[in-house]
Amino acid sequence: MHTAYLVVTLVAIAFNGFSGVSALLHFAPIIPGMQAAGVPLSWLTFPIGTLKTLGTLGLIVGLWIPDIGLAAAAGLIIFFVCALYTHVLANDISPQFGLAAFLLAVNSATFALTLLTYPAIL
Repeated sequence: MHTAYLVVTLVAIAFNGFSGVSALLHFAPIIPGMQAAGVPLSWLTFPIGTLKTLGTLGLIVGLWIPDIGLAAAAGLIIFFVCALYTHVLANDISPQFGLAAFLLAVNSATFALTLLTYPAIL
């Protein structure tokens, strides 16, 4: 179980990290999807990029302190549920919707595998 936890968490770190840094840097390919969802571009730095990047840092710290990783995964799950909700409200099913759904799944798997690997957290 520990190997699955490590692999999924490392995948989550890579994708969330790229997503967070892309938002902080206003990476050009993500701009049309944000505009289609009605998200102000000023939100790319804060809260979007900041929260994704801090969540990623929490997942990294969680490799040594599982409680922090569990909290980070929970926060990222909430973030991506809200992101999907925003895209649905805007009737925007763009590639970014698919990426948000993927990240929701990866972060959910990270959360579940953290609990399974470290049951004493609860």
